[in-house]
Amino acid sequence: MRRFTPGVALTAFAAALAIASSALAQQPAPRTLKMQSTWPASSTLQENFKMFAEKMDKLTAGQIKIEALAAGQVVPPFEILDATAKKVIDGGHGVAYYWIGKNRAATLFASTPAGPFGMDQMDFLGWMYEGGGWELYNELYQKEMKLNVVPFPVMPSGPQAFGWFKRPIKNLADLKGMKCRQTGIVNDIFTRMGMNTVNLPGGEIIPSAQRGVIDCAEWVGGVEDLRMGFHNVWKYHYTPGMHEPSVIAEVFFNGDVWKSFTPQQQDITRAAVNDTFIRWWVRWQKQNADALKEMQEKHGVKVMRTPPDILTAFLKAWDEM
Repeated sequence: MRRFTPGVALTAFAAALAIASSALAQQPAPRTLKMQSTWPASSTLQENFKMFAEKMDKLTAGQIKIEALAAGQVVPPFEILDATAKKVIDGGHGVAYYWIGKNRAATLFASTPAGPFGMDQMDFLGWMYEGGGWELYNELYQKEMKLNVVPFPVMPSGPQAFGWFKRPIKNLADLKGMKCRQTGIVNDIFTRMGMNTVNLPGGEIIPSAQRGVIDCAEWVGGVEDLRMGFHNVWKYHYTPGMHEPSVIAEVFFNGDVWKSFTPQQQDITRAAVNDTFIRWWVRWQKQNADALKEMQEKHGVKVMRTPPDILTAFLKAWDEM
């Protein structure tokens, strides 16, 4: 029979406790990151941001929590990139073509017509991770734009609709002189086509329409436009649009915040980004189908096909640029 020796048992217990305490001490302390989007709080685009934050919380077992703030809660919507670079906030959720004022190549990483035309969202993701796109993305932000930011593609919010109008649009001539909300490099394309464009964040579209600042608007389409209440201002909704056949939005971190993550936390972040990309997209497309039905049956919206000469003129204007 083996004799029990209290001193040996206590020594072994103390050693095990020391190892456990050492392992616990090496675990990074839980932290909460303050990040902001360019989207209104009620939008499905903000839901993508929240989904990503929830996945980060779960996958890191609470080590990294993200406070997913909506547009304007810390800085104005179009200032989140600079605010992240300067660490006013820890990160942001937006879309790269908002930053063309800094460098027009930014639109390439939102997959607008400035990207290789004809890509769908998975083609774009393939280019991003298997064709060197992500490396170019970071080179643009960090070396060309001199921003301390690390970006990732997180939200495939396309294909998008052409837009909303108060009256039927029969051809390109009907667009001449109309004041329409557009953003990014698309502003330049529609201006070449004769439209007067106004660059506005999403939350300012309806108030601007009500004040007569704009006659028409483009946002996203489907459930996004329904939630924004566009059907209360306009009754003619046209689709498709050539301006954003496959648009990809982004999440980005301050570079020092990213470097402070452990290698495991960086891998978890990449996994959370990719899972959010797929799961949000498939849910969103179902929401879009339901929303289009509701627009027509409940709100009297006429969903119309965009006149072919407008689509052709758009592509020609883009070729010229």
